[in-house]
Amino acid sequence: MAPSLDDQLRTLTWNAVEVVPDDGLGEKLKAGRPLRVKLGLDPTAEHVTLGWSVVLRKLKAFQDLGHQAVLIVGDFTARIGDPSEQNKTRPMLTKEQVDDHAANVLEQFFLILDREKTEIRRNSEWLETLGVEGFLKLASHQTVAQTLQREDFAERFKANAPISLLELSYPMLQGYDSVAVNADVEIGGTDQHFNLLVGRDMQRAFGQDPQVILTMPLIEGTDGVKKMSQSLGNYIAITEPPDEMFGKVMSIPDELMEKYFKVTTDLSAAEIDAMIAEHPRPEARKRALAAEIVRLYHGDDAALRAAERFDEVFVAGKIPDDVPEVAIPPTSLEGDLVHIPRLLADVGLADSSTAARRVISQGGVYIDGKRLSAEQVKLGELQGRVIAIGKRKFVRLT
Repeated sequence: MAPSLDDQLRTLTWNAVEVVPDDGLGEKLKAGRPLRVKLGLDPTAEHVTLGWSVVLRKLKAFQDLGHQAVLIVGDFTARIGDPSEQNKTRPMLTKEQVDDHAANVLEQFFLILDREKTEIRRNSEWLETLGVEGFLKLASHQTVAQTLQREDFAERFKANAPISLLELSYPMLQGYDSVAVNADVEIGGTDQHFNLLVGRDMQRAFGQDPQVILTMPLIEGTDGVKKMSQSLGNYIAITEPPDEMFGKVMSIPDELMEKYFKVTTDLSAAEIDAMIAEHPRPEARKRALAAEIVRLYHGDDAALRAAERFDEVFVAGKIPDDVPEVAIPPTSLEGDLVHIPRLLADVGLADSSTAARRVISQGGVYIDGKRLSAEQVKLGELQGRVIAIGKRKFVRLT
């Protein structure tokens, strides 16, 4: 038996911040046909994070109710870079950089979405062929005054900060995506509110019925302060190894737990309430959250093993038995000394020597469980030792 209109609305608007217009989704659903539900993601980084999963899981909710998921890989708009919440002009990415990122994230999308029921489109299909005349026709439907209503643009304009014409064109190009795929609904984070409204304007200009927009909350990263971002390093990727994922979730501030339960898992309101009642202590509740997130992407057994490993390392303070062995790379050597920041980057424990140096200064690097403060160590002192960043990343040096 198909879900009632009220049941569909309840499911689809669960945890949504805003639906525009208020009654728009209900009116679209009354038509009794599968809706074309658009989600656009610019491949500007190589991982799909829990931040992205919030909107992806909402798209999956539409998909599960029989609607058509239309996932737009913004391979053209990513070259511009959405200036949302930026106080300065973003550097442009090359086509090669964007294509590399797109190749990395495409398969990750299907850890959440049903591959067979997802229409994948790249907005270069229609934006690369616009030409100057087509671009100018699009621009005729968007005024400077309208664009400067966007909060970040308005703030930069008042501060006399540079705003390029390229950036001003971004909302218009994203809005045209909705015309190209004839979207009934568009999902996005709250930072996309203005861009989604432009999509409605563009559809009107091209004679289409305007899409309903549905915005979802943004989530803070592991620092508990700033929006989850790969550039800030405060992210949790959905492809993280189970131990790493479990440990990162355990590191989030307690006050974020309820939000994470609501927007990064598939638990219902009743199930979340039951989980909270079952685990009144914050640490136990966070363990339940970490296990649920690991379970979603790696399965029940991996969630159980990740919890056990967490106890061994963090509670009992043990070095894991199955630490991978890595040869000390020659690039890390300076005579008989090992340059630790370079070593950490070379063996994959840190993204760069600069990042590694920062972690050392913060006291986050350990040799056989003892904190390391030096940036150079004699080669003989590292043979067979376990070097770690925090308590989640280990390698045994050979």
